[in-house]
Amino acid sequence: MDLIIKYGWHALLVVVVGEMLIPIILVPFYKGYSPTTMVISILGNPNSPVRLPFNLWMLLAGILFFAAIPGIYNAYYQVSKPLIMVSVVFIAIFAVGACIFTCFFSVNETKDVVTVASKIHGAGSAVGFLLFLFVPLLLAILSFKADDQVPGIISAISFVLALLFFVLFIMADKPQFQRTIVAKEGLWQRMNLLFMYLPLGCIAVRNILSLAAG
Repeated sequence: MDLIIKYGWHALLVVVVGEMLIPIILVPFYKGYSPTTMVISILGNPNSPVRLPFNLWMLLAGILFFAAIPGIYNAYYQVSKPLIMVSVVFIAIFAVGACIFTCFFSVNETKDVVTVASKIHGAGSAVGFLLFLFVPLLLAILSFKADDQVPGIISAISFVLALLFFVLFIMADKPQFQRTIVAKEGLWQRMNLLFMYLPLGCIAVRNILSLAAG
């Protein structure tokens, strides 16, 4: 169990860093792709030249999130079992709906083309993102209950910023905001992900360093 927890933190750090870096690394190989106006999942569309590496990464990301859950649960179950249970369930749903589903059910290059796969992807991703949005808030509450101020503050600020960028991400698709800065859907999605992942990344680094020192 100790090994599962130990390597779970490494898995969490890998998936957090990878989720930020992999889309950046793949962009130069996809001519015409705009990271500020196009969502990340378009990298895995059927016509994408980077479809295979992107979709394989999304499958791996989902697996890594599941590998991280024992460590996350172990770190907070003594603080509040109900809160950490909700947190890990939200993480698990995100891992399936927004990561693993993305691997097997691709969106299309444009929103005008709707398929069964794109509908499944859209539903899974929407539920996953919506629930995962509250993970920083839950981690903030858990940290403050444990009298762990720094992670609590980071998580609270991250939740506010993640919520702000999530709202902008939703608004970007509305006709009245086209040809405005609000229409930068890809940028808002990436910023939303950054601040949803930041508390988990900080917690992973701290636990890895703690285990290395101990």
